[in-house]
Amino acid sequence: MNIAEEQEPDYQSTRIETVGFLDPYGMEGLAVLRSEDGKEFHVRAFSGEVAKHIVCMSDADAAPIQIPSVYSMISDICEENEIVLVKVKVYQSGSVLRANLYLTGKKDIVLKNYRASDAIALASLYKIPILVRKNLLRDQDGTGDGQDSGAQGR
Repeated sequence: MNIAEEQEPDYQSTRIETVGFLDPYGMEGLAVLRSEDGKEFHVRAFSGEVAKHIVCMSDADAAPIQIPSVYSMISDICEENEIVLVKVKVYQSGSVLRANLYLTGKKDIVLKNYRASDAIALASLYKIPILVRKNLLRDQDGTGDGQDSGAQGR
């Protein structure tokens, strides 16, 4: 996999549309990713803590979370090594969602098969698009190009 490769035709660029919680205690998060043509992918079953980080990193007006996180640690490591996250690809692997993270700078790095929720949180930190396999995207009325994925966000 090459960092500079053209976007694969079976992936579509999305942005975070909405982040929220599935339970009243804020333990389980939900994110809605939306493509430019209005198709959506609902990412569910990830921790409320990840959802809170996404909200804070996505909203310039939100107060930052003061405790250190894995996201700030990765950002610091990237800064020290002069690399930056440029692309995230989300895909289904069995019954779970996974992601590949593409970093570039002094050296090109591809991190494969990481948790999609963490990759989405990092994409929100770096304010980069999230590439999602087209078969996971649905029209707002629930129809789409592919079959129902049933994938979980963990």
